[in-house]
Amino acid sequence: MYAPLESDLLRTFLAVAETGNFTRAADDVGRTQSAVSMQIKRLEESLGEALFERGPRGVALTRRGEQLVPYAHRIVGLLDETAAAMRVKPLDGPVRIGIPEEYSQTVLPRALAAFSERHPAVEVTVRCDYSVHQIAALENDELDLAVVFDWHERAAGEVLLIDPTVWVTSLTHRLHERAPLPIAVYGNSEWCTEFAIRSLEQHGLGYRIAFTCDTSGGLKIAVSSGLAIAALSRSNIPADCRELTAEDGFPMVDSSRVVLRRNPYHSSPAVEGMAEMIREAFRPMSLYP
Repeated sequence: MYAPLESDLLRTFLAVAETGNFTRAADDVGRTQSAVSMQIKRLEESLGEALFERGPRGVALTRRGEQLVPYAHRIVGLLDETAAAMRVKPLDGPVRIGIPEEYSQTVLPRALAAFSERHPAVEVTVRCDYSVHQIAALENDELDLAVVFDWHERAAGEVLLIDPTVWVTSLTHRLHERAPLPIAVYGNSEWCTEFAIRSLEQHGLGYRIAFTCDTSGGLKIAVSSGLAIAALSRSNIPADCRELTAEDGFPMVDSSRVVLRRNPYHSSPAVEGMAEMIREAFRPMSLYP
């Protein structure tokens, strides 16, 4: 039976694993080389396994050592996260945020869950709406923060993500092969006219409007069910659908920036805390191809 693992031993193990050298690892963890050697020996004895192969130029992980690395990262990372959370002073007060519906099932839950866990006294109000309405609400002092799409690269604020809009079709129904193309669009949307429909017209693709709605969720339903193709953010493509590329004869609709904008009149520690949570929630999406 294994003895309980000590976090200090795991930190030292990771330092040795990353440097491949006991001397450099000792510098990283602020200990002597002999202390590091003894810690690794204790860890190996507690596991009953050799974690490193010693050589003339340093050390290399054994197979069991390689298996331990991801677990050690998770344990040490969780301890660091816990310590950081305990040092943060809880915030209070109201925070009003606006976010596009496209991210209401992904980014918003992650940000709100993390924020409410750390700052339960903050009163959060959320508004899902079109970007033009969110910008107006900021200027009218009805929101503190808003995540908006910027198609013209004019909106001031912090760029969170580049999330191109592309034409999307169902994997099953192949509506993109029909003529004219059945398309799903937002009702009364200048963006649809200026970007989505114009992209088809500029490439000589005939179309007919087969589905109209006011939400991206509605557009996704139209595509998945085989009613139409639609222009959707690349990060928002349903699992049973795919992007229509240049090889299919379709252009990209836009390469819109996703921007975090702030109320121009005032802020607060709670607002800045929420801004950081939104930034963290979007960060994994910035790796999206």
